[in-house]
Amino acid sequence: MFESIHGMTAVWVVLMIGFLVVEGIAPGLVSIWFALGALAALISALLGAQVWLQAVWFIVISVLALVITRPLAKKYVNSRTQATNADMLIGQECIVTETIDKLHGTGAVSVAGKVWTARADDPERIIEKGSVAVIERIEGVKLIVKTKA
Repeated sequence: MFESIHGMTAVWVVLMIGFLVVEGIAPGLVSIWFALGALAALISALLGAQVWLQAVWFIVISVLALVITRPLAKKYVNSRTQATNADMLIGQECIVTETIDKLHGTGAVSVAGKVWTARADDPERIIEKGSVAVIERIEGVKLIVKTKA
C-alpha cells in the first residue's frame, strides 16, 4: 500500500508541476485550476487516501476552482484589450508614402496624420509612392489598400 501511495504522490507532483509550467508558458490563465486540483490530490495522497478518492479530489477541486475563479480571471486578466477606432479608417483615402511592393516587403501610407504599414489588396500589384489609395481593410497592424479608381 505504501508503494502505491508513494507512486501516486509522484504522479500528482509531476502533474502539478506540468500544469504550472503550461500556465507559465501560455498567455492568460489556462491550467492553474488543474494545478490546484493536483495539489488537492497530492495532499490526499500524502494523507493516505485511496487512488479513486485522490482522483475525485483532483476533479472536484479543479472544477470548483475553474467555476469560481474563471469569471473573475476573464474580467481582470483579459481586460487589457483596448477598443480602437482604427476600423473607421476603412474606406478612407490615403497617400502612399513608400512604394507598396510585396516582393520587396515595402509599403507605407499616410492617413489622418499617421503613417501605417500597408500592403496592396492584390499581392501582384505595385502601388507607387505619391499615389492615392483607398483603405480596404486592416490585418493586424497593416492597412490593406487598393488604388483609387
